[in-house]
Amino acid sequence: MFSRILIANRGEIACRVIRTAQKMGVGTVAVYSDADANALHVAMADEAVHIGGSSVSESYLRADRIIQAAIDTGAEAIHPGYGFLSENPGFVDAVVKAGLVFIGPSADSIRAMGLKDAAKRLMEKAGVPVVPGYHGEAQELVVLASKAREIGYPVLIKARAGGGGKGMRKVDNPEDFAEALGSARREAKSAFGDDRVLVEKYVSKPRHIEVQVFGDNHGNAVHLYERDCSLQRRHQKVIEEAPAPDITVEMRAAMTAAAVKAAKAINYSGAGTIEFIVDASQGLRADGFWFMEMNTRLQVEHPVTEMITGLDLVEWQLRVAAGEPLPLTQKQIPLNGHAVEARLYAEDPAKGFLPAIGTLHHLTFPATVAEGIVRIETGVRPDDTISPYYDPMIAKIVVHAKDRPAALRAMEDALLQTEIAGTVTNAAFLAALVRHEGFAAGDVDTGLIDRDLHSLVVPVAMPAGAKELAVLHASGLLTKIASDDPWTALRGYSHHARSHYPVTLGEPGTSDAPGQTTRYGVAVLSDDRFEVATPDTAVELRVRRSGESWHITGKGINLTAKTAAIPQGVAVIARGVVATFALIDPLQRADEAGGAGDRLIAPMPGLVKSVRAAAGDLVKKGQILLVLEAMKMEHTITAPHDGKIAEIVKEGAQVKEKTALVRFEELETAELTNK
Repeated sequence: MFSRILIANRGEIACRVIRTAQKMGVGTVAVYSDADANALHVAMADEAVHIGGSSVSESYLRADRIIQAAIDTGAEAIHPGYGFLSENPGFVDAVVKAGLVFIGPSADSIRAMGLKDAAKRLMEKAGVPVVPGYHGEAQELVVLASKAREIGYPVLIKARAGGGGKGMRKVDNPEDFAEALGSARREAKSAFGDDRVLVEKYVSKPRHIEVQVFGDNHGNAVHLYERDCSLQRRHQKVIEEAPAPDITVEMRAAMTAAAVKAAKAINYSGAGTIEFIVDASQGLRADGFWFMEMNTRLQVEHPVTEMITGLDLVEWQLRVAAGEPLPLTQKQIPLNGHAVEARLYAEDPAKGFLPAIGTLHHLTFPATVAEGIVRIETGVRPDDTISPYYDPMIAKIVVHAKDRPAALRAMEDALLQTEIAGTVTNAAFLAALVRHEGFAAGDVDTGLIDRDLHSLVVPVAMPAGAKELAVLHASGLLTKIASDDPWTALRGYSHHARSHYPVTLGEPGTSDAPGQTTRYGVAVLSDDRFEVATPDTAVELRVRRSGESWHITGKGINLTAKTAAIPQGVAVIARGVVATFALIDPLQRADEAGGAGDRLIAPMPGLVKSVRAAAGDLVKKGQILLVLEAMKMEHTITAPHDGKIAEIVKEGAQVKEKTALVRFEELETAELTNK
């Protein structure tokens, strides 16, 4: 076995590999970019090497620097994780040339499966079923259009290189073929540098079912059953599960046999996935699946396979790469229960799933669920920042239970227990998917999300009592209940008139209406009773401690929730709902909020929603310069003093906390006076 390996990746997969290596007593080396200097995978590894700037082209795609880091630290092998260089045969060649071991398949195996058309011709030759279509070399319009007519419409045009839905177009009618072909070619050229395509029969109700395979360098190959990855958005997987719902014994036998046959056809070594497209229009049938492509690496969704088999696939990868035979034979590989994985992202479903950068001021994952076990795969910690440079995944939430209904209930429970404040996430969208009637019944295909998107992306209403609880948190009076200190317990006591604690709260807005700012006054009525008042209304509340949460009751209010302090605000977290509020100091000046002197800095990560000034403008103190959107709230940034703008951030920019938004020039007093 290796004594030390280098992980050529970042985030949750780097952390995942490090955990198994540590369990096996194998030393680890992490690599990191400028943006990842304080990342979790860097902290977990035995040693870490800086390899370049924040962009992937300056760091995680720099094969030369990664290999040199392995040599310099005494690593014997490189684990590529997934993405980045994991399926780059040139990188594999360079690793081997440097005298190191690549923890994965050979460069020849990767090349054999790297182009869809060549891979499908190879699979046809090996006796693996492939989708009816044209996978030849001729690329002229007349040839491809003729083949499309032979196949029969609708057809699917697909880029021969790459994946992720890029360079893919469905064509329903012959007259639309030429335009669709041109569009697919342009996108494929831009994404992969290769505009060649193949044409296939379009499957009307497709399911995406894949088989985990494993081979070694001794001629052995096995499967570890199937995964269903049909819940997709724009050809990107959202929720995966194992085993596939409603699969028959006959279909599993045929599909897994075909997958092993495919692996053996290229002498495959290591972890790989054979992906099949399945026609579910008439149920799952042993003759209704076709080879789509092979991923020659560990998959993002591999934990669901580990949960139903009880095996560690990363451990298998290390053992196979070190020259050992497969740890188990096919008959020894178990299949127990049902597992589901959900990909939790920092993204805003209500805004077309746009990535949402931000700092994870509050981050808590569930340790247990009611009907099974939960496993969290993450590469972030509380107070880490979701960077604009990389995939905005926060975590993979994985559950395992005795059967599929129990696993879905466990997943919903896990999602509702996940608490994140500081950025927008897709947690509510994932919970809605898990509850979806068709998905729960196993009636799923790759088009489900797009068809039902309107019902899945529904704004979650702020629970009654959330803003009152936020006001109480901001007032500091909740410590009166939580503390055993008798002096703290006297807080708010007045021998004569009630003491009122002022709180100004900014409520989150929506796409239809901006948030409101309200001034409140809080009075103590008794040990656990308070009055929260505005100039127009007042409500009496009773607050009690309930574990780590607060239970607040009053007229129309019965809420159990947590509170968490965040910069310039407070978050109220109630099972599946996170409401964030801005705390506004009415005496605070603009220069205290955003910086002073010659610069204005971002008080928090966010999106520059609008810019109201330009370089060269003379501005007056208090003049609105821009609007920053963060945590679903709009924050107005004003000039802290009179001045002339030298530089100002662009509208639409995603900015980090403390990013310079505006820089001022030094001006003579007379210039400002003459404005």
